[in-house]
Amino acid sequence: MACRTDTCCMKLLFLLSLLVAVFIGFDGVKERFYIFDQNVLHTVAKRNIELYSNDTRLMLNNIAKDLDKEYPGHVQLKEEWVFNNAGGAMGSMWILHASITEYVIIFGTPVGTEGHTGRFFADDYFIILEGEQWAYNAGALTREVYKNTCL
Repeated sequence: MACRTDTCCMKLLFLLSLLVAVFIGFDGVKERFYIFDQNVLHTVAKRNIELYSNDTRLMLNNIAKDLDKEYPGHVQLKEEWVFNNAGGAMGSMWILHASITEYVIIFGTPVGTEGHTGRFFADDYFIILEGEQWAYNAGALTREVYKNTCL
């Protein structure tokens, strides 16, 4: 019986080692599967903020259209908003793109919100289109303020 348990433990250890190796391997090449470039996203956002700062709806729709021109077939142009409550931050979002490796959303609320983004290993890029975001790091005694066009 002890021999069977040792064999099971060895198989389990082998499978776990294999899974860790596969995870590390995929993590090292995940950038190859990215569609969107943060610099292009920032350029598109800045251009539309400058053009449509007086009309938020027009700004959002033109951001989606411009991204669809940059990345044909990868952007959801139909404006569908869903509520989202993540980390206590309540708002609504329009999912422009979602895949296993990345997503692009427009998130916001006209009444303000607060919460946290959490801690995670993903690359996260926030581009403020209108208003501002306040943030701080653990242990900080003063806030950081991010205004529109900040990345």
